[in-house]
Parts: sequence; structure tokens; C-alpha cells
Amino acid sequence: MDEMNDRTCIVTRRQNGPDELIRFVVGPDKAVVPDLKRNLPGRGCWVTADREHIEKAVRKGHFGRALKTELSVPADLAGMVDGLLARSALGALGLARKAGAVALGATKVEATVRNGSALLVLHAAEASQDGLRKIAQARRATAHAGGPEIRAYKLFSEQELGLALGGTNVIHAAVLAGDAGRAAEKRMVALDRYRGGSPDELAMFAAIADGNVAAEDME
Repeated sequence: MDEMNDRTCIVTRRQNGPDELIRFVVGPDKAVVPDLKRNLPGRGCWVTADREHIEKAVRKGHFGRALKTELSVPADLAGMVDGLLARSALGALGLARKAGAVALGATKVEATVRNGSALLVLHAAEASQDGLRKIAQARRATAHAGGPEIRAYKLFSEQELGLALGGTNVIHAAVLAGDAGRAAEKRMVALDRYRGGSPDELAMFAAIADGNVAAEDME
């Protein structure tokens, strides 16, 4: 069976789509190499695209068995993947900025959330609780009014966001619709999933959905 059609996680043994898995190959030095673009030559294997499963694959020796060859597995392979995903996300964010698909600053971010033009919101790790709360209120109000559920992510430091976006003091940013914006969104979602997801975000929108259903039942 063609490997590209048999994407089975070597840890869970479950098949899934390519966006839910990360491909690994054996490099020229016989070391395991992550293949995020899924285009490196040679025999590959797949692992569920989160840190927990990659750490388990390293710890349990799954790569050697799956790739059927003597190889070296970097002890911090999961950290390497995190770095690659982060660089990919920041690079896509920079391209979105050049395409005019990024809004910066709390005021502009809140405006894009309220008018529904934001695909997602980014907060620097250093963001204040007050700034987070105001934008969260705007996101909640937009969803309550029947607008899009705009997720927020806290994946990067102020310095990392500033370097990607060519600015300083970048605390809040919104990624806007368009091809460049959607490319950035895809990479942010992948990085967030890899790091364990955002359970608070899921809980917030689940509560909104439950509230809307309850309101409909009252009518």
C-alpha cells in the first residue's frame, strides 16, 4: 500500500489525515528527521501531531521498529519539532503582515473581532490580564451575536511577535481573512495542537453554544 495513503500513527496505530500527523524519515546521517512538508525522499513513518505522542515514540523505541533500520533518535526530537512548527508559524505570520492581513494593537484587534474580520487573535505571553479580558469580551460578544467564533492563542513572546511582524511592543495581533491569513491560521492551529491545545478556548465557545441552545428552547 502506498505510504501516503496509509498514514498510520506508529504510537496509536490509528489512521488519520496528513494534518493530524507528522511524517519522519531517516536522514543521511541515520538520524530521525521531521518532515513537516511531507516531501523528503525515503521511507517514512507517521506520528500523531502533538508533543505527547512524539515523546512516547522516542521513549518506547517506535521509530526503529517502524523504519526497520538502525538509526539515532535525538533525545529532544519533540523539542526540535516544536521549534520547526514555531518558526513555520512565525514565518507565515510575517507573510500575512506583508499582505496586509494582520492588525496590531489592542484597539485595532478588538475592532476586527467585533466586525468579524479576524480569523484569530494572538496574545504575547506578556499580555496583561486587562488586555486579555477586553478582547475576550469582544470575542464572546461576537459569537453570542451569531458571528464567527474567533479563537485566541498565546504561543509566542512579545519579542518573537515583534521580530515576525517588524515592530516593537507587539502584545496583541489579529490575523485577517485572505490567503496569507488562512495560511498563517493553519500553522497557528497546528502549533497550538502540538502544544496540547487551548482547553479554555474550547470551554468558552462550548458555553456560548449551550447558552444559545438554552435561549432557543425558551422561545
